[in-house]
Amino acid sequence: METKRVYRYVPSFSGSYGTGWKVMADNFLRLLLVVLVMAIISGPMSIFGHGNVKVDPFDFESIPFDMDNFFKIGAVGVAAAFLGLIGLLYFLLLRPVFQYGAKMMFVQSARQITPDFEMLIKGFSKSYLNIVLANLLVTALVGIGIVFLFVPGIIIACRLAFTPYLVMDRNLDPIKAAEESWKLTRGHGWTIFLMGVVAFFIFIAGFICFFIGVLVADMWVRSAYATLYQSVLIEKGLYQVEGVPGPEAAPADDTEA
Repeated sequence: METKRVYRYVPSFSGSYGTGWKVMADNFLRLLLVVLVMAIISGPMSIFGHGNVKVDPFDFESIPFDMDNFFKIGAVGVAAAFLGLIGLLYFLLLRPVFQYGAKMMFVQSARQITPDFEMLIKGFSKSYLNIVLANLLVTALVGIGIVFLFVPGIIIACRLAFTPYLVMDRNLDPIKAAEESWKLTRGHGWTIFLMGVVAFFIFIAGFICFFIGVLVADMWVRSAYATLYQSVLIEKGLYQVEGVPGPEAAPADDTEA
């Protein structure tokens, strides 16, 4: 009989990245496929704005002003606007469903549950409206915070980091998910911020190791955040795990934000 590895759910920087590495290692192939799928899904966003016609609006000498050229430029502008609209709709209405589903798969891995690939599309039938509205709400709040002196945007992003998990895991509506995320992340804001800063350098190291390094970096960071979410739920008494050391096994090494 196969014995599962024991995870220590400690809601701290070291605890999240440490256990996150084990989560990634134990589910390597499945999580690798998840990040590959997400890379493909994110791909269409890069094609909008690219085309075969290149016009430099400041190079007047290269643009002979005649009616034929005028209509060509107009057609390019209309096409660009249409592609931009399609890209915006894709970004707001489709991409979040896959992103939220992928996050839940990493949570399943952190709970030592075999990740279910149906979770990637489950949001279309289960919580589609909540996902779209929650993504819009978080994006708007973080954007507004960044406009006002930047720092508020970082604080909001850290405190609302659990919103996607709560929408998928607890089936909460956008407002309740954001409010619950704000409560759950109280005392863990600095942990989330530090994890984000370190994630940047992890991805840099991944780029140095070329393509496979980026994939491993992505899996590790996603696993770490899912582990932190699971650890906080256990700490708050919202999820019970029998026989697994919890936060009391080791003190958190982060201060309240």
